[in-house]
Amino acid sequence: MKKEVEVCVYGTEVLCPSCVNLPSSRETYEWLQAAISRKYPDQPFQMDYIDIHQPPEDELKKSFSEKVLNDEYFYPLIVIEGNVVGEGNPRLKVIYKEMEKHGYIPVA
Repeated sequence: MKKEVEVCVYGTEVLCPSCVNLPSSRETYEWLQAAISRKYPDQPFQMDYIDIHQPPEDELKKSFSEKVLNDEYFYPLIVIEGNVVGEGNPRLKVIYKEMEKHGYIPVA
């Protein structure tokens, strides 16, 4: 593994209108954190939940939050090291592929 990657989940507590029957952004964050931990045990990563209505001062995080608010992306938006890897209903296969690009090794 090259370095500990940052996985960001952008969203809000309110479900998006087109997300009926899908988990909330917070639930997606918790599910994704557990899934990545199981797939890559003992390989640390940083997981952040970012409320699009109250983003941190970081310019990149503000920018992604604004893009979601401007309907350029659906939420929850999944970003790994600045690369968008999922939005709305994210796919684990795509997320895992991005993690492996950063040197993470899956368990069999």
